[in-house]
Amino acid sequence: MVDITQDFESLIATLQDLFDHENSYPESEILATAERRIEQIGYDNWDGGTDIYGLYLDVPTKVYATYEPHLKTIEESIVEKLRPILRKYPNTWIGEIVISPKLKIPGSPSPQAYEVTDKDLLEAIEAQRNLIISVSTGGPRIQSVNNDYKERQELIEQGLEERRIENPIPYSDLWEWYGKWSSGDLPSYQSRRNYINGLVTPLVKQLKRIAQPQTQVIFTRPTGWTRVDRNIGEMRTRLAQAKTEEQFQAVGLLCRETLITLAQTVYNPETHPSQDGVTPSKTDAKRMLDAYLAAQLPGKTNENARRHAKSLLDFDNELTHRRTADFRQAAMCAEATTAVVNLVAIISGQRDPKE
Repeated sequence: MVDITQDFESLIATLQDLFDHENSYPESEILATAERRIEQIGYDNWDGGTDIYGLYLDVPTKVYATYEPHLKTIEESIVEKLRPILRKYPNTWIGEIVISPKLKIPGSPSPQAYEVTDKDLLEAIEAQRNLIISVSTGGPRIQSVNNDYKERQELIEQGLEERRIENPIPYSDLWEWYGKWSSGDLPSYQSRRNYINGLVTPLVKQLKRIAQPQTQVIFTRPTGWTRVDRNIGEMRTRLAQAKTEEQFQAVGLLCRETLITLAQTVYNPETHPSQDGVTPSKTDAKRMLDAYLAAQLPGKTNENARRHAKSLLDFDNELTHRRTADFRQAAMCAEATTAVVNLVAIISGQRDPKE
């Protein structure tokens, strides 16, 4: 059987060549600049068995920021181009393609992830809020400030698009806003203030959650387990952006995937025997991590540490399997998942000081 991992670099070079011929520059640049990895992420035993792989492309932050609003489309384009090539590899499937920014090396200069910084975006939104209210409550004439408004609106649109957040301010210029308030829908100054604050305040709170984490953490550097670190980053972003029950449930699903990835990373069936005699499946994070903790924290002296680790895991496991979710449940789940990851990273030596 042909092994896709042995042909991996040739496969990537072929993909890049195909996109070059089509002048598909985003895909071509991403494939050319990425640190590429392929990892087995699952197995389906139907019809003789299929090995499922993930393709991971870590690109420079500048490239990532350039294409971030379109990454889903680019990932789908690469999957589509891969399909005829995969016919060469029977019983093999690419389950996911993930494009991510390269992780920052501790101590290295911080590249700017967004062209519009958090500080500049928040200041622009607050200034826009004040101007919109001012012109509709006896302030400056629209003719004198409309150009400022339109320039600022372009900056806000860019900053929110970079963060994949929809702009709640629907007015391309102040004359559109004039049409809204003068139609009779907002007859009083107070009604206009309330309306605009209702649009802008939730956005400001959302951006502040993203820009300023609510809690201080002991460990700021990644664990070094690439897929685990990527999941943790995505989990935090989705929690900050979530508004609906379905979006909060998605945070829980991502927490569950993070635990599965963590378990697959550290679990070794030869050195971590199952605690109940049942061999864990590849997605049974609870049994794999229970076995890992029991083996890594043996004996009476580790009894309290073992009990704490397992209770934390049990709590996290319960939260990730709940079918309903709101912000508090999603936040507890994200916090517990992060704690489990850090605890296992400490036990494994991933958090030991670097020389």
